[in-house]
Amino acid sequence: MMKMTPQRMAIMGFLEGNRSHPSAEDVFASVSRRFPFMSLATVYNTLERLSKDGKLLELSIDPGRKRYDPDTRPHHHIICTSCGKVADIHHEFDLEVPEGNNSGFSIRSNHVEFYGLCPECKIEEGGA
Repeated sequence: MMKMTPQRMAIMGFLEGNRSHPSAEDVFASVSRRFPFMSLATVYNTLERLSKDGKLLELSIDPGRKRYDPDTRPHHHIICTSCGKVADIHHEFDLEVPEGNNSGFSIRSNHVEFYGLCPECKIEEGGA
């Protein structure tokens, strides 16, 4: 079990209910205001531990940096191709790998990513 320091509690508090799918840098920028001597390594280590403990999803939807999702329920994501905003999609899709096409894998889960423009970027680009 992870030792609960004030810094780790602040990180967990920032993540609780957070729907912005923040990166470690986002978490650090917010939490370091309260803890100016906290290192980015503390944030990375805490996020990694929370991910390994199943309390946080580690997302690799952003090629430049990992993003994190405190909602560990099964769900999918929609990503804005313009600004990078990520939103949750809580809808079940009936996905199956065709028989004989799974290379011997035992399927345990799936994740679907949709890409498009968020409402704000759609307006900026003149779309309706």
